[in-house]
Amino acid sequence: MDKQFCEILAELRRKRGASQRRAAADLHISQALLSHYENGAREPGLSFVCRACDYYGVTADYLLGRSDDTGSKSIQAAQLRSLAEQLRQLADTAESYVK
Repeated sequence: MDKQFCEILAELRRKRGASQRRAAADLHISQALLSHYENGAREPGLSFVCRACDYYGVTADYLLGRSDDTGSKSIQAAQLRSLAEQLRQLADTAESYVK
């Protein structure tokens, strides 16, 4: 894989159809900082990398340019399992109010 983090980050944002302003807000950073990350002027910390992986639904290996596999299917499966568990808990809570 020949792409660097900055290129991948910008590409993921464009594929999502988000402006830098929108993506920066969603990622809890300034637009200027996101621009620096996307043009390679600055390197992010681990917490940002984790947030970006969650936001774009990719693995850290993909985002860091270490793999061509986004891992999105396994991430989506984990998110669906988590959502299903939350729905079960909500259903249990609702059931206890009905009784």
